[in-house]
Amino acid sequence: MSKSSAVKAAPSQPHDAFVIDVEKIRADARQHMDDGPVTSTYGADRETVLKLLNDSLATEIVCTLRYKRHYFMAKGIHSEAVAQEFLEHANEEQEHADTLAERIVQLGGEPDFAPEGLASRSHSEYSEGKDLIDMIRENLIAERIAIDTYREIIRYLGDKDVTTRRIFEEILAVEEEHADDMADLLEGRNG
Repeated sequence: MSKSSAVKAAPSQPHDAFVIDVEKIRADARQHMDDGPVTSTYGADRETVLKLLNDSLATEIVCTLRYKRHYFMAKGIHSEAVAQEFLEHANEEQEHADTLAERIVQLGGEPDFAPEGLASRSHSEYSEGKDLIDMIRENLIAERIAIDTYREIIRYLGDKDVTTRRIFEEILAVEEEHADDMADLLEGRNG
């Protein structure tokens, strides 16, 4: 079935008229109900999207763990405020992980939380950092990696999976804020 079979120009109307074949949509909705929200008009390769989502899930979990370690290990004259920033980011990264896991399930996949594969699937690395400045740098690097990989994923998804693209766009906006926060902390500590 072609994607445009339920939406077409009516013969007696101008070529750009929008007409929906509701009967066809209703009939199609009854078929393959086990696929949940993934209908025949889903435009992306579901297996590729599930892999991208699971790799991003691993990235968010690794980021959560790194920020949590940094929260607990932050020491020094300005460590209390920086530690609170780390904790806030850890919580937001965990929210991202939860959102990605939910989308994986919606698309009929299984979120991969297996600890042994997290580091290899993650876009960013888990780095403990030697001191507060090093921790901030490592978090900034990780955020920059997430920003670039999520932009690529958004570009790939385009109009093929608008819902997943929007999820990544929302996560990307937060990752950009995180990178800005880390850059501000570095500037304040080095300046």
